[in-house]
Amino acid sequence: MATGSNIRTYFNGQWHQGDLPVMNAADHGAWLGTTVFDGARMVDGLTPDLEAHLARVNRSAEALMITPSVTTEEMLDITREGLAAYASGTPVYIRPMYWALDGDDLGIVPRPNATGFAISLEEIPLAAPDASTTLTRTRFRRPVMENAVVNAKAGCLYPNNARMLAEARRKGFGNALVADAMGNVAETASANVFMVRDGEVFTPIANGTFLAGITRARHIKNLRADGITVHETVLSFDDFSAADEVFLSGNMHKVTPVSAFDDKHYRIGPITNRARALYWDWAASEPR
Repeated sequence: MATGSNIRTYFNGQWHQGDLPVMNAADHGAWLGTTVFDGARMVDGLTPDLEAHLARVNRSAEALMITPSVTTEEMLDITREGLAAYASGTPVYIRPMYWALDGDDLGIVPRPNATGFAISLEEIPLAAPDASTTLTRTRFRRPVMENAVVNAKAGCLYPNNARMLAEARRKGFGNALVADAMGNVAETASANVFMVRDGEVFTPIANGTFLAGITRARHIKNLRADGITVHETVLSFDDFSAADEVFLSGNMHKVTPVSAFDDKHYRIGPITNRARALYWDWAASEPR
């Protein structure tokens, strides 16, 4: 079942209207989970960091030993062609994806140059600026490179995220604040995380256990250019309990304010709102 509506699918060299079937039952990706994807956005005709997201799906494919079959430049042209079919102002989620078709003699290692590729475009509205979420702890943790392909945006990583979210929701919260293998805060179950204390911004340092997002990097750059101090550092759950503001950073909604972490409550504060304003000011200033 699709998340959005008004779907268009690029597959086998052309655009199709609707949610097109693209994978066969015997494809390596279908039964062994060798799938990667990325997500970008079109909002009010803007496609922030689109090229960076398309380039990352190729890096993710390589991390899973899937041979990328479309260059970033080709993907950019294909995506723009697909977006042109949407009415002006339509909010579109852009999801390029690869999967392995065949494996080696044992069926496990993906065979080189045997790659499926598709792009899914879905109309999904951006959340309202005051739409917040709440966080709680989870017993599940982020894996490390030695036991998972954490340097890729891979479908096989998401069942663990789903366990985190399901546990948080059973406890009455919207999302989970997740630890790495050492017990330090890494991210949430669905997005990177920032906290604010005494007017300065803090975010977990990228340590190889989570994907340090493209939107995360854009927020850091924008905030620093605006004169706000941003620390990438080791953070504990106690640090978040002592924070003045917390917000999430991800492609789906760019900035999501957090109103509570367990029994600690936050306001939607000035730096959270500033991060959002800076992001869209930057996006509007970029060439289209």
